[in-house]
Amino acid sequence: MGFFSVSVVGRDRPGIVAGISRILFELGCNIEDSSSTILSGQFAMLLVVGYPGVSSPEGLDKAFGPVRSEMGLMVSVNPVNDEDLSREKGFLGAPHIISVYGADRPGIVSRVTRELADRSVNITDLNTQVVGSKERPVYVMVIEADIPDGFDMKGLEAEFESLRKELHVSISIRPIETLEL
Repeated sequence: MGFFSVSVVGRDRPGIVAGISRILFELGCNIEDSSSTILSGQFAMLLVVGYPGVSSPEGLDKAFGPVRSEMGLMVSVNPVNDEDLSREKGFLGAPHIISVYGADRPGIVSRVTRELADRSVNITDLNTQVVGSKERPVYVMVIEADIPDGFDMKGLEAEFESLRKELHVSISIRPIETLEL
């Protein structure tokens, strides 16, 4: 079985997921993993699919021709090496949620994520949006992060305090409680 990443972007409208998933079903593909969202009126979806007996993306890519033209979508298909697939999110340390709120301004994502990267913190999920009114927009960023074992939380908190002042934002970090089943 060949594995492929499929990315889909276009103006949001009903039926995009149905159109994409119908093509995958008709080809005999299995949707292994997927995520989709609407960003400022643009629909974005990323899937990892298994395609039995196929190792080249050309046939899969060509099958999306009708939805590209009918729905005005950009669809790209890329091969994924089997050894690069993982069924687990892969936390090596402890999952945490980092929330950032403040006036909308350039640099918030860059500065906060740079501090995390410099400390070898892996970002496993990130969402941003501007909420509030046009007159008083508020930038919201929520990060799910893998904090390594033995991590210097006091050092990160000190850096977050510096960023709070520099960026005029509120930043909080808390562990995600996990349940053992």
